[in-house]
Amino acid sequence: MKNRAANGRRRRSAFSTEDAVEQLDQALRGVGIILPSLRVDPITGASELPYPLVELGRCNHQVAAKLAAVLRKAAET
Repeated sequence: MKNRAANGRRRRSAFSTEDAVEQLDQALRGVGIILPSLRVDPITGASELPYPLVELGRCNHQVAAKLAAVLRKAAET
């Protein structure tokens, strides 16, 4: 019974983490930024942690600079 509850929590949190990844991907693409390695971290996604981590991955210097510019602009508003 206890294990079943833990599995249910893991499924719900993985779903919400996948939702967060999808929302972040859409928001970034909306401002012209693509993070090709953006995903749910496979290690924490398969662990007992209640909330899997989001792996942002790597990007080149041009994408990093564009991301910084978008964040600076958003901070001004």
